[in-house]
Amino acid sequence: MPSLNLLIKPSSGGCNMRCRYCFYHDEQLNRDTFSYGFMSEETVEILVKKALQYATRDCSFGFQGGEPTLRGLDFFRKVVELQKKYNVHNARIANAIQTNGMCIDEEWAEFLRENRFLVGLSIDGTKEIHDENRVDGVEKGTYARAMRAAQILAAHNVEFNVLTVVTGKTADAVTKIYNFFRRSNLLYQQYIPCLDPLGEPRGSSPYSLTPQKYAKFLKTLFDLWYRDVTAGNFIYIRYFENLVGLLMGHPAESCSLWGRCTIQNVVESDGSVYPCDFYCLDEWKLGNVREDDFGALLEKAAARRFLESSVSGMEDCRTCPYDALCRGGCRRDREPIVPGEPQKNYFCAAYRSFFEYALPRLRQIARVLAANERAMGGNGQ
Repeated sequence: MPSLNLLIKPSSGGCNMRCRYCFYHDEQLNRDTFSYGFMSEETVEILVKKALQYATRDCSFGFQGGEPTLRGLDFFRKVVELQKKYNVHNARIANAIQTNGMCIDEEWAEFLRENRFLVGLSIDGTKEIHDENRVDGVEKGTYARAMRAAQILAAHNVEFNVLTVVTGKTADAVTKIYNFFRRSNLLYQQYIPCLDPLGEPRGSSPYSLTPQKYAKFLKTLFDLWYRDVTAGNFIYIRYFENLVGLLMGHPAESCSLWGRCTIQNVVESDGSVYPCDFYCLDEWKLGNVREDDFGALLEKAAARRFLESSVSGMEDCRTCPYDALCRGGCRRDREPIVPGEPQKNYFCAAYRSFFEYALPRLRQIARVLAANERAMGGNGQ
């Protein structure tokens, strides 16, 4: 019974912001077609129909960009309508959207709540840190607008989490950022390390995150999180929750902890399909949903090549004492600048240092939660 995950770019890389570290803008510069414009209603109908023909159990539709809300609310109303029309196998459908919040208003929030969209809202922390890199087209900071979106979503009971890109300056300010999020009741958090531009030496950009700073960031953030969770104060940090889950024997939810890549089915606005958001490049194009079914796309030579190459150069990982948790990290962090060089994760030293520091306490939390699970099972709950 196949499931299907989709990451859809209805606005291609189009955006109403000009974030200095935007990895997708960098990818656009490294392919023949910079932008595919807006996705047509014809293309999205073909996409939804083929997706729900293939998926007999679960089908998740994730919308991102660029900025997906630029496509307009009517487009998303059409998507929901098409999902109902073509769900021939009665699959479980989940919708999610990643947004900068610039377009979020009362009408958007009501739609997202009514249709149970999970929202990822990009906020980099305090005003000073957020406005350092997340600016609009005239170089004006967007902090106030992002926080306004958070207030609107919360007021309408929309389920949302905060996505924070970790730069060098973010790492230095992690305590301030964490406390700010706690005060603002932004308790569901995801932190992703910043990427340097393709083909450029790691650590060469003004916003770069070095392994040394990332190690310090992870340790400090973990201390803050551990203090709260052991005191009974709820806060969800995706990376730490995934690690605890792995220690309890559960599968990781984050793809960077799977140990190998899977096909993410990233659909550009013209229907082109790529294996991963970090690899929407000409050499990795799998095909086009307007011409290919998903079963055929997943069998393409480019798909097999992507999957096979995702585990190359990881021999050292298999002898690492932390391999069962680290899993080699994100493939993009293992890309060599010079072809043929070893693919050691750029943040390897940071992960080793962090696991040495935090593993005993991660195991402690996992043991407590596992005991709670057994107790609940013993009570028939």
